[in-house]
Amino acid sequence: MNAAGFWILALIAFVILIFFMIAFMASRYKRCPSDKILVIYGRVEKGRSSKTMHGGGAFVWPLVQDYAYLSLTPITINIPLENALSLQNIRIHVPSTFTVGVSTAPEIMSNAAERILHLQQLAIEEMAKEIIFGQLRLTVASLTIEQINQDRESFLESIRRNVEPELNKIGLHLINVNITDITDASNYIASIGKKAAAEAINQAKIDVAEQTRHGSIGEANAMREQEIKVAEAMAEAEIGRKTAQANQRKRVQEQEADAVQGENTANANIAQYNADLEVKRATALKQAEVARFEAQVAIQQAFYKSEQERLRAEEVVRQEIEKNKVEIAAEAEAERTRRVAKGVADGILAKYLAEAEGTRKLLEAKAEGYRKLVESVDGDSQAAATLLMIEKLEELVSRQVEAISNLKIDKITVWDSGGNGDGSSTSNFIANLFKSLPPLQDISEMAGFELPDYLGKVKDGNKKTGSMGLVDATPVEAGAKPAPPAGKSKPTPSEEK
Repeated sequence: MNAAGFWILALIAFVILIFFMIAFMASRYKRCPSDKILVIYGRVEKGRSSKTMHGGGAFVWPLVQDYAYLSLTPITINIPLENALSLQNIRIHVPSTFTVGVSTAPEIMSNAAERILHLQQLAIEEMAKEIIFGQLRLTVASLTIEQINQDRESFLESIRRNVEPELNKIGLHLINVNITDITDASNYIASIGKKAAAEAINQAKIDVAEQTRHGSIGEANAMREQEIKVAEAMAEAEIGRKTAQANQRKRVQEQEADAVQGENTANANIAQYNADLEVKRATALKQAEVARFEAQVAIQQAFYKSEQERLRAEEVVRQEIEKNKVEIAAEAEAERTRRVAKGVADGILAKYLAEAEGTRKLLEAKAEGYRKLVESVDGDSQAAATLLMIEKLEELVSRQVEAISNLKIDKITVWDSGGNGDGSSTSNFIANLFKSLPPLQDISEMAGFELPDYLGKVKDGNKKTGSMGLVDATPVEAGAKPAPPAGKSKPTPSEEK
């Protein structure tokens, strides 16, 4: 799509937007018909719950405000009041007809907007009827029957004065009151009529007393005239009531017809406006749909080309990546094998080197020690060997002692007979036990060296006979007898166990 087409579409969209905005603003401007009251509620003036107006128009803000209408059509309410107690405590019947409607006074309109805005007409009638019943009874209770029957204007004014303020509280005002007839349960009103008739008759009789015939005629005429007047008065009252009702119905019908005609005209205008608007909207939507379709086709073509190129590039990159992965994996496996083998070889080599190094250092240390030991005895290797043997002498003796210590001897019982002059049997047993140990001289000879003289010497006879013993090598306690020769020892009666 070129730039000119884009700007044309933008201009069309802007015009449509402006058109819809104007239409929306126009739809929110509400005009008030002459037979209704416009009530705007929501966010209105500070300190007020609603705004009312009769005639004209006002703009109703969306979201924060809304509107409704109150009809000014009068409402006719029949009040069949019966057994109302008068000031004289006489119950009377006062059937009447009240005509009420919503007031156009500003304060009373506000009351109507607050109390009967969304009520149906039947609910409004019931509410007004209850108010009228109560105030009418109150008015009747404050007047006598004579005041009610004779002075109708004062009676109607009292009704208006009591009823209208109460109706104003709910937004209504009293348009008309029509009292059809007044009767009572005790025929008091009829008696008043008879009294008046009797007075007239008596007066007539006094006037024609001189002439009985003229008096009788006057009486008859007066009675007939009275009846005629009463009938005429009642007929006039009935005709007036019916005429008022007929006029009221006619006015209601005319107002309803005017309202229906106005509503039909408004509906026709709205339908024509909606039809024109739908035609324009369909045209704009069609053009926008064509432009959108063309744009989608162009976008799909560009997307298809870019997708093909992307797929080819991804395939080349994928193949290259797979190739690099194979090469890298082979190199990594070879490097890992080489490192493992090298690590194992290095470990074995380090182990043997460490062992050889330790053995070498141990031998060097021993050689150095032997060298210094030979130097300390002026190069005499025999003396050096003797010194080394002396160092091990304690260990050898310990091993010989272990040979005795490991003997399992639970108990030793000794029967000592005193001996035969060469010591006791017990002392001979101990001496023989020590003689059983290998002499140190024999051990040193097996090792290849000779002990020094201060450690004692072996007797020649012992060497010849093969017996082992030490001369002057074992210390003898004071008073102890020397041990007898090994060959002359006698068996002892002691037993080992």
